[in-house]
Amino acid sequence: MNKQTRVAAIHDISCVGRCSLTVALPILSAAGLDTSVLPTAILSTHTGGFEGFTYRDLTEDIKPISNHWQSLNIKFDALYSGFLGSFEQIDLVADLFDTFRSDGTLVMVDPVMADNGVLYSIYSPEMAKGMTKLCAKADIIVPNLTEAAFLLDEEYIGENYSQEYIEKTLKKLSSLGAKKVVLSGVSFGKDKLGAAAYNSDTGKVSYAFNDKIEGYFHGTGDVFGSALLSAILNDFPLEKAIQIAVDYTHKCICLTQKAELEKRYGVCFEKALPYLIKELGLLND
Repeated sequence: MNKQTRVAAIHDISCVGRCSLTVALPILSAAGLDTSVLPTAILSTHTGGFEGFTYRDLTEDIKPISNHWQSLNIKFDALYSGFLGSFEQIDLVADLFDTFRSDGTLVMVDPVMADNGVLYSIYSPEMAKGMTKLCAKADIIVPNLTEAAFLLDEEYIGENYSQEYIEKTLKKLSSLGAKKVVLSGVSFGKDKLGAAAYNSDTGKVSYAFNDKIEGYFHGTGDVFGSALLSAILNDFPLEKAIQIAVDYTHKCICLTQKAELEKRYGVCFEKALPYLIKELGLLND
């Protein structure tokens, strides 16, 4: 029997609103990956579109969980971090990367902290700066344009950018330490939206686009990142993996639009999972 790829997903849990672990776990699992979870915080809802949400910081649980995993000699083929619940968690997750990384372990960091030029309400500028430490330990980082600006300590320029700007930004982000950078939410026109990727090993920049759908859809960054990792761990090269992730995210948004669902609850990623499984070539296994 072939060994099953094992992933540790280190994200928060939003009990209502499809994002973070409630998105990452089912997508990675559907992609045939043995997915373990380490919750960084528990929220009653996600922070976009809901008021009065509860928030429990799970910083004190990370080290005991890590210690127990060590005692069991658990090995991971990939480590995937997202939203962190406190500044202290940056060092804790960095230590976890050091502890569980071995030859062949892929580390992907989605520096989930901001969008549309603004930090999330729970994040501080100190945390944003600290996130560069975690990115330095990653093989792949997956920021959006706002997060890229915070990581580089640059001004967010909105939608007024050129292809040259995107490619310079990718290379600056790679200089933080990750050999591969995927920048989400990239668009050079009114009709297309997608992602750009840079592989410092080859010096190659690649793009993936699909039709732009107007509106803001919560949780799409987590959908994109989880689909991207699913494709990479199913042996797709980076340029093909970003196209699979862009197309799957687009499919999720289309299904949400068609069902006329309330956007703050996240996108209808569940009904699009058969599409992703097919794109990953898993139906013939």
